[in-house]
Order: sequence, then structure tokens, then C-alpha cells
Amino acid sequence: MDSYDQPSATVADASPADTQGRTVISDTAVAKVVGVAVRSVAGVHALGSGASRSLGAIREVVGAADLTQGVRVEVGETQVAVDIILLAEYGYPLQNLADTVRRAVYSAVEELVGRHVIEVNIEITDVFIPTHDAEKPASRPRLTERLGTAVKTPVAADSNNPLETGE
Repeated sequence: MDSYDQPSATVADASPADTQGRTVISDTAVAKVVGVAVRSVAGVHALGSGASRSLGAIREVVGAADLTQGVRVEVGETQVAVDIILLAEYGYPLQNLADTVRRAVYSAVEELVGRHVIEVNIEITDVFIPTHDAEKPASRPRLTERLGTAVKTPVAADSNNPLETGE
């Protein structure tokens, strides 16, 4: 048989078992995939505990959002375990929300990371209840406005007013 008659191997023909080398996917990379997947679920208001959400708000102000906030993962050679802490929005049944989040995480990790998800543990720490504008308490005046009412600016003496001219 001539060497020209044998099919040549192409990249498309190579199976994963034929490739050499190892792929390492960091916990941070997987946690970001999970964070994006969870945030895309309707009914998830925020991720993380109260303290981490406060720090996250500060990070966002300076343009450094943390997509891994509220997400902890353990990445193995072929499997991933996920823990999530979240704040739900009022009006979404919590167990249904948890199930939807779980499905989103399984799908994202298996499709984008290529690892099997063995568990997704979800802790819902609170429920966010939005307030309507009419229900919001009146805002406090700014410090300069409060100080402005306490400290009066001196008024120029009026020559027609005997109290101000010292007569």
C-alpha cells in the first residue's frame, strides 16, 4: 500500500486521550464563571454576606468589581464543588430560586470549564425588599445645609437701624 493512500491525522481527528499535557484551571477562573452564571438568574439580588457586599460596593466605585464575591469553589482534576452565599429578591420562591441557581451553575461549569459538578451548596442569607420612592424616608439635609442654618453670615450694619449701628 502506498503511503499516499493512508489517511493523515488532522487536529479534528485527535481525541482528548491522544493529546499530551495537562490543563490546570484555577479556582479563581471557575469562581468567576460561577459568579457570572449566578448573577444572571432572575431573583438573585447580590452575592456574598453583608460585610463582603459592603466591600464589594466600595470596589465597584473604584471600578474593580469582584465577580467571585460570595462564591467558593474546590476544583479537582475532573470535578468541581461549589458553595454560594446570596441575597434573594423578595417575591421569588426561595427553594425554586436555589434550584434555578443550581441548574445555571451546573450548566456553566460543565459547558465552559469542562468539569463535572459534584455539588452546589447555596446559602440564602437574606431577602432584599425594594422600597418605592413614596415609602422612602425623607432624606436628611446635607451637612453644609445643616451647618448653614446654625451659623448665620454677618449682615452689614444698616445705618437706619439703631440696634445694628450701636446707637
